[in-house]
Amino acid sequence: MAQDGLPEPIQRFIDTTNEGDSAAFVDTFTDDAYLNDWGREFHGRAGVRSWDSTDNIGVKSHFELVDAHEGSPGTWIVTLTVTGDGFNGTGPMEFQLRDGRIASLRIS
Repeated sequence: MAQDGLPEPIQRFIDTTNEGDSAAFVDTFTDDAYLNDWGREFHGRAGVRSWDSTDNIGVKSHFELVDAHEGSPGTWIVTLTVTGDGFNGTGPMEFQLRDGRIASLRIS
């Protein structure tokens, strides 16, 4: 767990985005990761890399944690405020974790 009780993979997701470290960001996900951003689907690390370049670090996103709580075991609902040259606003993200990495991320 990170300092504030946030699971380490989610803390890395936030930190690597804020640091602009795309390689470390992609490594935060499992090889077979699934990412769904408002219905747009991305699969595996190649998909995560693509999303990162167009919707995250590629548009200089910065995350600020607002709230986080565990739903079902291994699933976390994390509310982040996002700023940068892409989407700006506050909203929930649902993370499913496996083996110390992010297996699934749903943004809605």
